[in-house]
Amino acid sequence: MARGALGQLLFTGNSVHQRLPTPRDLQWLLHKAESRGFPGMIGSIDCMHWQWKNCPTAWQGDYGNRKGQKSIILEAVAGFETWVWHAFFGIAGSQNDLNVLGQSQVFNDVLRGEAPNITYEINNTIYQNGYYIADGIYPRWTTFVKTIPHPRSHKQNFFARYQEGYRKDVERCFGILQARWAIIRGAARLFDEEVLRSIMMTCIILHNIIVEDEYDYDADEVYESNPMDTALTRIYEKPVGSNGEPVHHEPLVRDGSFMPRMIDRYMKMQLSYIHEHRQVDLMEHLWAVKGNEGE
Repeated sequence: MARGALGQLLFTGNSVHQRLPTPRDLQWLLHKAESRGFPGMIGSIDCMHWQWKNCPTAWQGDYGNRKGQKSIILEAVAGFETWVWHAFFGIAGSQNDLNVLGQSQVFNDVLRGEAPNITYEINNTIYQNGYYIADGIYPRWTTFVKTIPHPRSHKQNFFARYQEGYRKDVERCFGILQARWAIIRGAARLFDEEVLRSIMMTCIILHNIIVEDEYDYDADEVYESNPMDTALTRIYEKPVGSNGEPVHHEPLVRDGSFMPRMIDRYMKMQLSYIHEHRQVDLMEHLWAVKGNEGE
């Protein structure tokens, strides 16, 4: 009966409380990001290990982490209100965050050309597509903003302090999950990995239900007085072509005729110079809007 209840909750809750952000959700996320000094930020990403006490003996080499414990990894993206927008669970604990990213579906919508087209301005430079706040192990992709590991100037130190502070949104989410649900706070005692996945995803869905109930999503919508002003972020449900109409991408078919487009998007996502240029622009923007607060 317990498994049936978990399955029913996953079936009914996945489409509502475990989904990608809608345009209205993105408007809230990006408005909050603008007020925090990070235009274009749509969340923070990190991984959490759930210790697996009864990991099968044959699997213990794969699931053993650097602390000598057997664990399963959860990759999650959380917003400022700790709503979990993406959850990927089930990778063996011996792997690091970068290995998990390589197996995750977090950027599948970007590769398919279905990601919302987000345009925003930072330090007089126009950027497209949102980004996640991430720690140092993640690659220098256009979809991430990382900290400055060894800041030398006051501006760099100021930027690193804010970036590392906002990255704690997802860490705070992990803490709330474990504090709220004792079953994932302690070591997992079941043997079936699929059941453990159902438990984790159920806890995340219930967490999102609570966040939705407690957070004021009925506040007034934010509109820009001048629609031509790019100071605030614009959101479109789909990428827009030169004619102003949404671009409808063809699905990837078996013959691979659309594979070059997907590879092109993947290569663009990996452009490190955009990551570095945006990091510098964000540092200058953050200093301009919040520098006096750090004095």
